Amino acid sequence: MPNLQDGESLEVQGSAKRPYILKNTAGVYSCTCPGWRFQSLPFEKRTCTHLRKLRGDARESARTGAEIASTKPTVTQRETPALLLAETWNCSIDPSGWWMSEKLDGVRAYWDGQRFLSRQGNIFHAPDWFCAGLPDVPLDGELWLARRQFQRTVSIVRRQDHSLVWREITFVVFDAPRLEQPFESRLAFVRDCFRQQRPQYARSLNQERCQGLVHLRNELDKVTQWGAEGLMLRRAGSKYESGRSSTLLKVKRFLDAEARVIGHQEGTGRHRGRLGALLVELPNGARFAVGTGLTDGERSSPPPIGSLITFRYQELSDRGIPRFPSFVGVRVDAPQSTLFSSGEMTMATMPAAKARRFELSNGTSRKFWEISSNGLEVHVRFGRIGTEGQCQVKSFHDRTAASKHVEKMIQAKTAKGYTEIV
Repeated sequence: MPNLQDGESLEVQGSAKRPYILKNTAGVYSCTCPGWRFQSLPFEKRTCTHLRKLRGDARESARTGAEIASTKPTVTQRETPALLLAETWNCSIDPSGWWMSEKLDGVRAYWDGQRFLSRQGNIFHAPDWFCAGLPDVPLDGELWLARRQFQRTVSIVRRQDHSLVWREITFVVFDAPRLEQPFESRLAFVRDCFRQQRPQYARSLNQERCQGLVHLRNELDKVTQWGAEGLMLRRAGSKYESGRSSTLLKVKRFLDAEARVIGHQEGTGRHRGRLGALLVELPNGARFAVGTGLTDGERSSPPPIGSLITFRYQELSDRGIPRFPSFVGVRVDAPQSTLFSSGEMTMATMPAAKARRFELSNGTSRKFWEISSNGLEVHVRFGRIGTEGQCQVKSFHDRTAASKHVEKMIQAKTAKGYTEIV
């Protein structure tokens, strides 16, 4: 097995354009790769992939005095990443001083130094050219295409043929989990790695200091108008933790959840002959229909019965049914155990305006009509009193137009005899 004498150095080619330098200084072995430089251990206790390859695992374990876990697991090893998961922001938490970033609607991915893993430990078969330039240390991020392109993203990352369509995807990195340092240092490490190695298909996520609640609301308005899901807040100076943590918060105008498809409702009108709505069931047994948010392609080839879908909604009805549910996409790699808890369902972030309800009683006919707006979308639900009714959604380019539409519809309903229920 080759070795380095005291004072000797050796260049080795890694994933960066420039070679790394291995060196022995009085028995202390070092490497210029990020995997060695950014460890929190003393110099004499550090090792890396390149030193193990040169000297062998046995020598390195003996030198450092402990068994060193490889940063490159064997291909047959199934690893479930211990990822940091967000809690939901509520208005009682002052966001001042927190780091603020856009919430991406992509697929969560963990780069273990060799390959991409899903939250459940399944491998994403990214082509070698897509991974070129990524460091030999774990990174936490999102495989992302663009806003409102979640389903296309899922269809690409689930492929196993190393297709060229991966060129549409970017690995957006927001953390380096193995570094036992504050968030700012971990973020600096990621940016430093990318400046040196220049991966073509990866970048770090932009972060901005939040100046307060007004700044947060203005930024949320801006990104939602762009089509983003919302914002993420990261506590300054926080360490990386596995599982749900109050150091990472998601801020959204709409809530979202998952449900299992239990049936297909046939469409009417222009949707005759294809899907009208998905019949779904929540883990608590509540059943309802999701009929908005589906594309023509999804109506012609709907998610199969038994699949898990993500949907957005505004609030829960008194019966625990999500109001104004809208289809987002089919969940990838999500077992039943990962579905929301009742606490997640009832916690609102920055909710849309509460729905205004109007009722009409005319002889034997008893009807209701509800309307609400989140700024750019107007949601209407109507039907017979005692039923869930049906929902319609109309989108607008600006808030003024949406507000005028709401007032116009309310005037039309009150003119027909509908009375508002306060």
